[in-house]
Amino acid sequence: MKRIGFIGAYDKTDMIVYVGKILTVLKQKVLIVDSTLNQKAKYIVPVINPTVTYVTEYEEMDVAVGFDNLESIKQYLGVPEGKELEYDYILIDVDNINKFNSFDLQSAEKNYFVTSFDVYSLKKGLEVLVELKDSISLTKVIFSKELLKEDDDYLNYLSLGYKVVWNEYRLYFPMDMSDFSAIAENQRLAKIKFRKLSVAYKEGLIFLVDDIAKEMSENNIRRAVKTIEKGA
Repeated sequence: MKRIGFIGAYDKTDMIVYVGKILTVLKQKVLIVDSTLNQKAKYIVPVINPTVTYVTEYEEMDVAVGFDNLESIKQYLGVPEGKELEYDYILIDVDNINKFNSFDLQSAEKNYFVTSFDVYSLKKGLEVLVELKDSISLTKVIFSKELLKEDDDYLNYLSLGYKVVWNEYRLYFPMDMSDFSAIAENQRLAKIKFRKLSVAYKEGLIFLVDDIAKEMSENNIRRAVKTIEKGA
């Protein structure tokens, strides 16, 4: 079981769901945990009778909403004490320090800082990390029309004094208007469709899954994306 953290104030729910879908096509059992304050998954992932906390199945993966930690998810699912959750990957969406700590993302296999370069996303996202007691290695996932050195330098400047070690490489999503339209359509249909996503967005997903699931070959990941496209 690998825990993967997605940290920051930027809206990252759809991206995480798309990553989860690719992993399921790769025959991985996936749990997505929305531990954010806004709980966007409650609104874009269909559920018959939503309660304060629940786990629902969506597109061959499970989505958990409203939980404070993995132990409470285990109790909800009836997992015996001492047993682990039976998932290959748990993708955890976090936008506050309390949930970062309660899901113990300090010891996660990988952590990503997801942001655009607008000041709110940068500063609010970094608030999650302000109270870190130990250093953490983070990979930047950038949503921006252009990837300018000045913008990246500004993020580095804002994070001075934080216990963050930025990985040298970054993952980049150059959002196109067609991507916003495709994502909105997917939300309305309550389906995951890749056909109308831009090539650049799909490449971002491929690189992200490749970074998360090192045991998977890039060719297999690309085939999984093609499979999702054909199902659209």
